[in-house]
Amino acid sequence: MRVFKFGGASVKDAKSIKNIVTVLQHTGYKNLVVVVSAMGKTTNSLEKVVTNYFDNLSQVEASVSDVFNYHHSILIDLFSEENHIVYKEINQLFKELRTFLKQNKSRNHAFVYDQVVTFGEFISTTIVNRFLESKNIKNTLLDVRTCIKTDSNFRDAKIDWKQTQKEISTIINKNDLTITQGFLAAETSNNFTTTLGREGSDYTAAIFAYCLNAESVTVWKDVPGVLNADPRHFKNTQLLYNISYREAIELAFYGATVIHPKTLQPLQRKEIPLYVRSFLNPDEVGSCVGKGVMLNPSVSCFILKKNQVLISLSSLDFSFMMEDNIGEVFKLLYKYKMKVALIQNSAIGFSVCVDNKFNKLDALLAKLKERFQVSYFENVTLYTIRHSVPSEIKVLSKGKDVLLKQETQETVQLVIQE
Repeated sequence: MRVFKFGGASVKDAKSIKNIVTVLQHTGYKNLVVVVSAMGKTTNSLEKVVTNYFDNLSQVEASVSDVFNYHHSILIDLFSEENHIVYKEINQLFKELRTFLKQNKSRNHAFVYDQVVTFGEFISTTIVNRFLESKNIKNTLLDVRTCIKTDSNFRDAKIDWKQTQKEISTIINKNDLTITQGFLAAETSNNFTTTLGREGSDYTAAIFAYCLNAESVTVWKDVPGVLNADPRHFKNTQLLYNISYREAIELAFYGATVIHPKTLQPLQRKEIPLYVRSFLNPDEVGSCVGKGVMLNPSVSCFILKKNQVLISLSSLDFSFMMEDNIGEVFKLLYKYKMKVALIQNSAIGFSVCVDNKFNKLDALLAKLKERFQVSYFENVTLYTIRHSVPSEIKVLSKGKDVLLKQETQETVQLVIQE
């Protein structure tokens, strides 16, 4: 078995979907599970639907219509027959979305989010399934929620591995081509839709690979492979041909966006290699994450995270920041769902750089101010450099307001107010 994953950029329009056929014809498609993300920026558009649902109800239908029109234009480019069944199937999905928005009674934002954004993946996989059929590529469309089971932690659900292993082993036909959704799952108990966190489609592919003992996972992207930096922010980037699991997990932990942080653990446990290849040039070798060489070529790797928050704390009475104080801080960070990217402490101070993903910063700061002196900077940029040399750090920080610097043997981190 092999597992492929096609992300949003690889299914963003009719041309991209046609290119999936080219890739599958090039690689072969027997004994294959293909995980597909929502098309283009559909998840962002559906997030806007959720925002309007809670904050601007009069605009909900307009935002749903935007999503519909985007996909309808793709359908017209792919399917010339006006009575093709795919039109009926997509219309039915949008009918279900509108019905949920009208009938739902829950005010739990995370729950509503997961029930709404799910439609992006179901729309994309329905279109891919029908287009492959039109090109005589036989495939089975699978609702991933019948396989991947989780707890009820909406927006960042945890896998029920025992039940997921059982379902995947039972349902997947290893001799066929299976098309399924990334990012999505379902509660083990109540069967409500859950999601695995943003960029969770890579994780979905890894889950299938682990449960099927697959020989490999290939993530098809619009880049030649894993680069040592994001070319949108850095010049003269280099392709990394080989990366060890350990190094890739470090890069993912610090925020490298090519590979989802949770993707690598299940693959490493069974030593399943992960390939990152270009869907535009399927002949190119790309990058391989696996067992063996740490990094090839041996170069510095740069990671940038924007819109972070730097919070600095000290005790009210200038006493030491000991384990009990720091423990209380971490409890609050967990309670308010802050993703921690950097920590630094001194005798009477403690600093942390976090991602305010769930917009709970004000509530967190209010609680922290009950026990600590608090200062903070919003919209800072966090640079993480692996295997750096001093000259690179000097160039990177030149002319910038460095709020915090932290250096270990392999990693340098800079918090910069730009």
